[in-house]
Amino acid sequence: MQPEKPRRSNRERSDTTRAAILDAARELFIAKGYADTATPDIVAAAGLTRGALYHHFEDKKALFRAVVEQEAGQVAAAIELSDTRQGAPRDALLAGASAYFDAMAMPGRVRLLLLDGPAVLGVAEIAAIDAAHGGRTLQEGLAAAMPPGRIDEKGLAATAVLLSAAFDRAALEIEAGAARAPYLHAIGRLIDGLIDR
Repeated sequence: MQPEKPRRSNRERSDTTRAAILDAARELFIAKGYADTATPDIVAAAGLTRGALYHHFEDKKALFRAVVEQEAGQVAAAIELSDTRQGAPRDALLAGASAYFDAMAMPGRVRLLLLDGPAVLGVAEIAAIDAAHGGRTLQEGLAAAMPPGRIDEKGLAATAVLLSAAFDRAALEIEAGAARAPYLHAIGRLIDGLIDR
């Protein structure tokens, strides 16, 4: 006789259900795009009911937002892992850029975060998601690398936004088949120009 498996708590079952919905939705959003993905397809792929989906998510857009937040969190975590805090601030910025390109190489991530995300959720909501998932890290890295007093807080924030846009554009080009090395080199030159003492 086999020993009984311990019963899972309601919270564990709920977390498992939510994860299954997110995983199925992610795959379908990547394969078909947001507009062509229907909630019945998502629940069928997850092996669940529509009631389970709507218990966890208000609607398809809320589910998509959760998928995007999960992806953004994974990118931020990858960048954080690259930050050893032992090198010069410039080196940390370059390591973060390289980690960003590595993280964005995950199949479907460019589509979710850089193409469909802004189209479905809007630029302001994507910016809020980015800010909630490590967006200040780049600004803090720039501040650490620049000479004191070189730029005010608003200028620093604007510079970080523009540099982040350069990272995103590079990720789009790399996803489309461009070699990564020239973009990493170009990002390094941009950083050097910004922090030049």
